[in-house]
Amino acid sequence: MKTISFFFTSMLFLFGGTAIAQSNEESREPGHYNQNKFKQLYEEFSTPNTYRSASGAPGPDYYQQQADYVMDIELDDKNARIYGEETITYTNNSPDDLEYLWVQLDQNVRTKDTKSALRNGTRIAQAERVEDFVKKYVNEPFDGGFNIEYVKDANGKPLPYTINQTMMRIDIPRPLKSKEQISFSVKWNFNIPDHTVNRARSGYEYFPNDGNRAYVIAQFFPRMAVYSDVLGWQNHQFWGNGEFALPFGNYEVNITVPADHVLDATGTLQNRKEVFSKEMMKRYDQAKKSYDKPVLIVTQEEAEAAEKGFSQKKKTWRFKAKNVRDYGFASSRKFIWDMQAVKIGNKDVMAVSLYPKEGNPLWEEYSTKAVAHTLKSYSAHTFDYPYPKAISVHAKNQGMEYPMICWNYGRPNTDGSYSNQVKFGMISVIIHEVGHNFFPMIVNSDERQWGWMDEGLDTFMQYMAEQEFGEEFPEAITGYDTYPSKRGEPYKIVPYMAGDQSTLAPIMSNPENVYQLGPNAYGKPATALNILRETIMGRELFDHAFKTYAQRWKFKHPTPEDFFRTMEDASAVDLDWYWRSWFYTTDYVDIGVKGIKKYFVNNGPTKKMREYMAEKNITEADLLPLVFLAEEDSDDFNESLTGKEASQNSMLLKEFMMDKMSAEERALVKEPKYFYEITFEKPGGIPMPLIVEYTYADGTKENVTYPAEIWRKNDKEVKRVISSQKELTGVIVDPKLETADIDMTNNSWPQKEAKSDFEKFKENIKGK
Repeated sequence: MKTISFFFTSMLFLFGGTAIAQSNEESREPGHYNQNKFKQLYEEFSTPNTYRSASGAPGPDYYQQQADYVMDIELDDKNARIYGEETITYTNNSPDDLEYLWVQLDQNVRTKDTKSALRNGTRIAQAERVEDFVKKYVNEPFDGGFNIEYVKDANGKPLPYTINQTMMRIDIPRPLKSKEQISFSVKWNFNIPDHTVNRARSGYEYFPNDGNRAYVIAQFFPRMAVYSDVLGWQNHQFWGNGEFALPFGNYEVNITVPADHVLDATGTLQNRKEVFSKEMMKRYDQAKKSYDKPVLIVTQEEAEAAEKGFSQKKKTWRFKAKNVRDYGFASSRKFIWDMQAVKIGNKDVMAVSLYPKEGNPLWEEYSTKAVAHTLKSYSAHTFDYPYPKAISVHAKNQGMEYPMICWNYGRPNTDGSYSNQVKFGMISVIIHEVGHNFFPMIVNSDERQWGWMDEGLDTFMQYMAEQEFGEEFPEAITGYDTYPSKRGEPYKIVPYMAGDQSTLAPIMSNPENVYQLGPNAYGKPATALNILRETIMGRELFDHAFKTYAQRWKFKHPTPEDFFRTMEDASAVDLDWYWRSWFYTTDYVDIGVKGIKKYFVNNGPTKKMREYMAEKNITEADLLPLVFLAEEDSDDFNESLTGKEASQNSMLLKEFMMDKMSAEERALVKEPKYFYEITFEKPGGIPMPLIVEYTYADGTKENVTYPAEIWRKNDKEVKRVISSQKELTGVIVDPKLETADIDMTNNSWPQKEAKSDFEKFKENIKGK
């Protein structure tokens, strides 16, 4: 038995394991740090503490600040100007004493001397559209930005302040101690930009045919910056791409506009009977009971009549909003207005749309329908939508989100016709922007630092909602098998991940520092989450973990680590290798078939094994009954061995095992005729599950998914042995395009035939 034990141990080193390096110094390679793709993220992650636990949940000492606002706003339609006055009550829930306060002035990104316009390099274009040339070289810069009239304390005494670009530091008389409150007032005004120029996030669109403007207004008031356990004050400048970091609070906002304007905003309208006509009130009451279709509060005919008059009178709309992180409103005499009720949990939510006649017939048909669907879909995957309404506002070339309200593009031709591209683009942007109510308006991540945490998670949720939209409204996707989502499916991110590495950045990058923000912050993280759900974790585990994250962090400020940790904590799936590869690097997926060797049962040891046995003084008499395999076309290979002799020899194994088996087990014993050693390679840096489709001579197929951990001991290649009673005729890696593999030319064996099958599959997917 000692000899046999020694034989098996030696054989492991000779035939089944890695060769042992010689003892001389010249053969040794230098040591290295742990470079394994599956090592834990201890170096990348912050140490857990009492504010944020190792599980990804808020810790026992978690805190967040609160900022409450009382505002009076006036919209000067004649001069396109905003006038405002606010009182902010700021509560310091942190354990720290605050020496000063930081307030965001995001409109200052549009001042004449803004540094934002100078942050990127420029070059001469050989040809430009006239309007672009005029904007760059002829027109005067827009005179935007906040004009701060005063900052005063609760007693009306001026407070000193310093403005640094888009941030204002307010110097308070004494430190604001932990658990204390402070109130102060700010008065300001600014010129409203034309948002169709340079795609400003907020502003107006001018309609020359009737002389009206449609306003979508946000970032219109000085807003408190976030103070947290992670960064202290989040006072990074607003350069344009990195969006917003804001504390929660309660709002009372009074907005004065021309009396013939229609207006809606974040929050619950407090004086509806004052600003609605009796007919509008009647229609509103109908809308609150209409769950299957919208009710027009203001018809197109009424909106077209309003366009012709420019009232000199004013009307004030009064709103209150609880526990929101921001505020926005839309106002115009051009707006058509419709609403319908949506049952979310045990309460009703109003789905609302505002749009000028230029948006019809598309908007009347699909906008509120898309709003209602989004609320239902996102609520099912996260938590019940907590606010009383969600509003979609039509605005040219816009896609921007705020609590309870968002602006969306999608305009038909002047004759009312529209393409599928316009239709699906509009539905998708509405789903996306309404979906932002969940991420980041409620699950309140820091957009200024981590753009992907709201855009990527929302784009992933958007993909699921789009597919469900196609199922709920099949008539809307006539001609398509499924909703034609722009992002989410793995193969659609391949061109980006296969791109020039000098123009790629990891997902874990500040939005200002990436080259292609759309693929980086929207498409790639959405794809990564989709692959996690469909291929790595499975829907049941993923959905539970994702919902756990959403519910843990609703109305709180999560970080990327809180998300990563929660997804693992709630699923028992180790995903450190996945986060590292997809989020911390610009690696790509490339897995293929390197080679296949075919073996048959031999009637004795191979030449190589006999040489080894001679060296170790091992005779065949020392061996237990064994099965010997010889590679096809090798020195030991003999075609006759595939017949009777091979079968008789293979029976030695069966006979050796028979006395250890029950009758039932013996009946299940099969005699494999073919053995294949398949070498899979991984030229790409990202380890992924090895998804393989095996095809046999009789036309049958077998699909096997080897876990990503198969690469943990060899990051370059791995071998698998297949034994079968049927001859193997084809192998395809990732046959359904589940992993975002950037190079399919190495994914098949034999390459020509299998690649043809893949091309057919790819064409079928693109057709959908």
